[in-house]
Amino acid sequence: MASLGLGGLNVSARRKSVPSRNAAVERRNLITVCRFSIKTLIDRSCFETIDDTSPEFNNFAAILEQILSHRLKGQITWFGYESPRSFWDYIRVACRKVSHNCICSIENMENVGSSRAKGRAWIRVALMEKHLSEYISTALRDFKTTRRFYEDGAIVLGEEANMLAGMLLGLNAIDFSFCLKGEGLDGSFPAVIDYTPYLKFTQSSDSISSDEEELRTLGSSGSEGSTPENIGPPFITDENSWYNKCKRVEQKYRLALEQKGYLEELVRLRENQLSESVSQNKLLLQRIEDMDLAHKMEKEQLEFIIVELQDQLKSFQSLDQLSADVSLSQSSLDPGHSQDGKQDRMNLLNEGKEDTPSLLGLCGSLTSVASYKSLTSLKSSEYLASPTTEMTSPGLTPS
Repeated sequence: MASLGLGGLNVSARRKSVPSRNAAVERRNLITVCRFSIKTLIDRSCFETIDDTSPEFNNFAAILEQILSHRLKGQITWFGYESPRSFWDYIRVACRKVSHNCICSIENMENVGSSRAKGRAWIRVALMEKHLSEYISTALRDFKTTRRFYEDGAIVLGEEANMLAGMLLGLNAIDFSFCLKGEGLDGSFPAVIDYTPYLKFTQSSDSISSDEEELRTLGSSGSEGSTPENIGPPFITDENSWYNKCKRVEQKYRLALEQKGYLEELVRLRENQLSESVSQNKLLLQRIEDMDLAHKMEKEQLEFIIVELQDQLKSFQSLDQLSADVSLSQSSLDPGHSQDGKQDRMNLLNEGKEDTPSLLGLCGSLTSVASYKSLTSLKSSEYLASPTTEMTSPGLTPS
């Protein structure tokens, strides 16, 4: 019984491991074939222009479409049914953040109606703009949207997604030319990958000699005089092998040269952007310094105005105090003219305040004080002289 239980556990574990293995193999196959197709595209671009008629491009477009459609969730309708969905629905939402994107222009295309056709048009436009890698990287960074559109085990949710964005970067060195009204945008049929260009087998000279020896031994064992002639694939001579090697090296050299030119152009653009950023930074710093200086000058002017206003307020308070003292003194000396004099002084003081905050009022107050001093001196002399006259008058002389 124990052995049967263990056997059942092993069977269930194997059943669970089979789907995971199949999914991993499928992801690995698609990524590997995509890498091969990109290499063939780059090699082909060294000799001719890549357009819709190129079988290498058609194969690459089919592979990329399969990768972006891998384990894509369906759309749930109101009735609870799940309808199929195209990868364009995911790209349209996830690539909105790309600057100067072509999403709106593809949505407004007249000859492209289905969602699958729009996705294929987007692939071509992105390749012509040399922004396909940027679109894919931006979409993969939006992990929340990617998780909403794809199921677990999808390529875009695994580690292979980063490899995909890096591989697509090499396509920026190719100048593509597509017609967006051709048969390649027909969205009624799914894309089919052609694996035959990547399954070519080249037999080495050592393996060919071993096959010939094996065929000889088999023929001699059957009959002595029945040795077959021209059996097996033709022998690859040294000249052909060296020629193929030289051609491969030449292709690699051209590829490296094109990549070098692309990287130099990219570095030049980045240097221009850096210089523009530095100049803008200098202008902003100069503007900030000018604004700080202007603010300091305005602050000093405001402080000077506040001090001047405080001095004027003190002068007004002193003038009011002096006018009050003078009015009290004059009212005590001349009660008959106290009201008129007080009114005149108040009018004069008000006129001085309205005209200018200078010392004119203060000068008038000092003049009134001088007159007041002269008046008090006269009054005091009169008062001092009256008792003397009274005492020296003949009427008061004692008999």
